[in-house]
Amino acid sequence: MTIIEIANNKTVSIIEQLKERLDGTVRNIYGEEILEFNNKIGCGTIRNVAFDWGITLLDYDVCFNEDLKIVYKLTESSPVEFLFISKGMMQYSADNTDYVELDRFQNVIISNKLNSKNVFVFPSTVDVQLNVIQVTSSEYEKKKNNNINSLPEKLLSVFKGSNENLPYKHFGGHNLKIASVIKNLNNTQGSGIIKSLSIEGQLNLILALQIAEHKNFINKNVLPDSLSQNDMKKVHDVANYIVNNVSKYMSIKSLSSLFGLTPKKLQSGFKLLYSKSVNEYIRQIKLEIARDLIKNTDNSISEIVYSIGYRSRSYFSKIFYDKYSILPTDYRDSIKKGLKAKAE
Repeated sequence: MTIIEIANNKTVSIIEQLKERLDGTVRNIYGEEILEFNNKIGCGTIRNVAFDWGITLLDYDVCFNEDLKIVYKLTESSPVEFLFISKGMMQYSADNTDYVELDRFQNVIISNKLNSKNVFVFPSTVDVQLNVIQVTSSEYEKKKNNNINSLPEKLLSVFKGSNENLPYKHFGGHNLKIASVIKNLNNTQGSGIIKSLSIEGQLNLILALQIAEHKNFINKNVLPDSLSQNDMKKVHDVANYIVNNVSKYMSIKSLSSLFGLTPKKLQSGFKLLYSKSVNEYIRQIKLEIARDLIKNTDNSISEIVYSIGYRSRSYFSKIFYDKYSILPTDYRDSIKKGLKAKAE
């Protein structure tokens, strides 16, 4: 097992310390510090972005060739950390004792005493996507309208700097709403102020969802009895299937049979996760893909209609107009005019 020790000091950044052991290259883009590596140790990307009020994003998209342990020594501060794994699994320990397996889609909140160690073990040959939002509570308290007094009692004591409930560990429920927002976070487009504001906004939303899950968990407000965590994972798989098979005919009955869910559970899961029925979700995905094809390809409108599984161009034009308030042909014409104007 490879062991890497990292100190959370202000002299050398976490990314630079990781680079010393993982090799690779570091890029700094609009405040994002990004380590990329591909060698005998493994491959992947680790990103670090700092914001005001003590909030920092540290995310991993990695795969190591052997078990790798990262030991974070809390020498200067001990942030409250909100963890979420979108892919794979890993282990966590406070000071190398009582290792706990962290599951995919599980909401995790941890904090440790100053001068202690947070230990993370990445298993070999497993693709891991880990999102960590670190909150330095002493800085966050300076934020106006922080409303931290509404936090549950033990978590509030941690934010207030008390050692009474440290090390703090919340290994909560599985939450696919958080997974959906993190997916958007990882796919954030744009550059400069646009990208920075988008990332910061999504971080605040993720924090809100993680704190809400924490409250629901300790108050035992779990998912409806008819939907297990395994059911919710299946619903997430159905959503991915829809995106990747948009040209196929899909019905609630066929999707339910394919993924081993009752139609009622499938509908309930989509309402819970996406605030849409299954058919509404399918229509949205088809329209979004069609919009991008109209914009980025020379395929005819009829070809695009067939590629997303529709057979009636008039029906497609109607629902496209209902969604975007413009007909598909007019949308393409407006894009061509825009490109022509730029060329001139």
